[in-house]
Amino acid sequence: MASEIHMPGPMCLIENINEQLMINQEALKILSAITQPVVVVAIVGLYRTGKSYLMNKLAGKKHGFSVGSTVQSHTKGIWMWCMPHPEKSNLTLVLLDTEGLGDAEKVDKKNDTQVFALAMLLSSIFVYNTMNKIDQEAIDLLHKVTELTNLLRERSSSDLDEVADSADFVSSFPDLVWTLRDFFLELEIDEQVITADEYLENSLRLKQGTDQTVQNFNLPRLCIQKFFPMKKCFIFELPSHRKKLAQLETLRDDELDPEFVQQVAEFCSYIFSHSKIKALPGDIKVNGPRLESLMLTYVNAINSGDLPCMENAVLALAQIENSAAVQKAIAHYDQQMGQKVQLPTETLQELLDLHRATEREAIEVFMKSSFKDVDQKFQKDLMTQLEAKQEDFCKQNLQASWDRCSALLQGIFGPLEEEVNQGIYSKPGGYHLYIQKMERLKKNYYQEPRKGIQAEETLQKYLMSKESVSDAILQTDLILTAKEKELEEARMKAEAAQAEAQKLEEIRRQNQLMMEQRERLHQEQVRQMERDRANWLAEQQRAQERKIQEEAKRLEERLKAENRRLQKTLRRLFR
Repeated sequence: MASEIHMPGPMCLIENINEQLMINQEALKILSAITQPVVVVAIVGLYRTGKSYLMNKLAGKKHGFSVGSTVQSHTKGIWMWCMPHPEKSNLTLVLLDTEGLGDAEKVDKKNDTQVFALAMLLSSIFVYNTMNKIDQEAIDLLHKVTELTNLLRERSSSDLDEVADSADFVSSFPDLVWTLRDFFLELEIDEQVITADEYLENSLRLKQGTDQTVQNFNLPRLCIQKFFPMKKCFIFELPSHRKKLAQLETLRDDELDPEFVQQVAEFCSYIFSHSKIKALPGDIKVNGPRLESLMLTYVNAINSGDLPCMENAVLALAQIENSAAVQKAIAHYDQQMGQKVQLPTETLQELLDLHRATEREAIEVFMKSSFKDVDQKFQKDLMTQLEAKQEDFCKQNLQASWDRCSALLQGIFGPLEEEVNQGIYSKPGGYHLYIQKMERLKKNYYQEPRKGIQAEETLQKYLMSKESVSDAILQTDLILTAKEKELEEARMKAEAAQAEAQKLEEIRRQNQLMMEQRERLHQEQVRQMERDRANWLAEQQRAQERKIQEEAKRLEERLKAENRRLQKTLRRLFR
C-alpha cells in the first residue's frame, strides 16, 4: 500500500462466527498490497473497557472502531485499520481492535484465549487494557493467554527454559503496553510516589521462597518478565462524569477531564515514537504479505484445534517467502536470458558464460528476498531449477542451431537438388561438375553467420544423406562415360572408314578429274593445234598477202620510179 493511500475506516479482519475464527478475504487483499514494513498495534482486554476509544485516538479520528455503550460486547472478532505511520516515513501503521474478553454470552471461554493469543502473535506493540488496577486476575489472564510452556513457543518443544533462553525469539515478541482505565489508586509505595512504570514492575516482582504457593505466584510474573522485556504502563483517569461516558466518542476534548485528555495524548505519543516494526526471529521485518501469511497460519492452527506455534508460522512464512524468492529469481533469470541470449550462439561457451552471469544475478535476487532457508533447501531448489534452465537453453540452442543450419542448407543446396532432379548431372563428366558445385555451395554455407554449434554436424549429416545421390551421379557418369567411349570408338572407326571411303572416292574423283583434265588438255591441245594451224595458215596467208602487198608495193614503187624516170626522160626529150 503506497504511503498516500489509506483505508477510510476500519474493516473486519477476522470474524468470530459461532466462536469460530474466519478470515475476511477483502481485508487480506488490503494486507497483501502493503509492501512497506508494518507497525502492528493490537489492543486486548475485557469488554466494555474503552479499547476502541484508544484505537480511534491512535487513528487520529473520533469515529472508526465501534465504541459501544451497553453491557453487550460490541466488537466481534478482530478489526483492522491501516494507514501511513503518522511520524515515521515508509512505514504502515496497522491497528487491530479485538473483541472484549469475558463476554458472558460466550459459551466457550477458550475462544477468548484464541483471540487474545492471535492479537499478541500478530502485533509488534501489544496493548493490554484493564480496569482500575493491576491485580492477580489480570496477571493470570495474561499468563493464561501466553501459556509459555505450550502456546508461545519458538520451537515445537514446550520446555520453558529452552524458549526463554532464546534471545532471538524474545526480541521478536511484541512490546507490552499495559493501560489501566478509570484508575483510582494513589501511585505510592511505602509513602513514596512512584511512576506508572514502577507500579507495573512492582506488580510483576517475584517473591522469595520455594514453596508451591510462591512458585504459583511467581510463574506468571516470570513468564511476563521474560517474554515482555519491553514494558510500559499508562494510567487513565475517568474520562468524564459516568452519565456522559455513553457518549464518549461524541464528546469534545474540552468536555473531558483535562488529565484524561493529557494521558491519552501521552499514550498516543509513546506508541508513535516507540513504534517497533513487526519482526520475526532473525530480525525478519514483516510487511503486509508476511503479516497475511502469519495470520493464515495461526488461524488455521487455531481452527484445527492446535495451538499456534511461532516456529510453524515462521516456517510457513519461509515456505511462502522463499518459494516466492525462488520464483522471483527464476523470473529475473528468464527475463535477463530472454534479453541477452540470441539463439543460436556461435559457441557453447558463449551460452554458458551468459548463463553463469545471469545465474549469479538470480542468486543475488533470491538472497535479497529469502530468509530462514534452513539447510539452503530453497537455494538448492533454485540451483536445481537454474541447472534445468541451463540444460533447457542448451537444448534450445542445439535445436535453434539445427533449425538455422537446416534452413541454410535447404536454401543453399536446394537449387542443386533441383538440378539433380532435372538430370543436369546425369551425363558423362556430370560427377565432376556436381562435386565442383558442392564445394562452391559448402563455401557459401561456411560464410553464413550465426549458425551455432551444430553447424559442422548438420552439414556433415546433410552431406552423408546425399552420399547416395553423389554415388548415383558417379555411377551414371561412369556408365555414360563408358558408353560414350564405346560410341566414340565406334564413331572413330566409322569416321575412319568413312574417311577411307572418302579418300578412295577422292582418289577416284581425282583420277576422274585428272582424266577429264587430260581429256580437256588433249582437246585443248587439239583445239590449240587447230588454232595454231589456223593461225599459221592465217599468218601464212597474211604473210603471203603481205608479200604480195610488198611485191605490189615494190612494183608500184618501181612503176613510180620508172614513171618518174620516163617523165624525166620525156622532159629531157622535150626540151
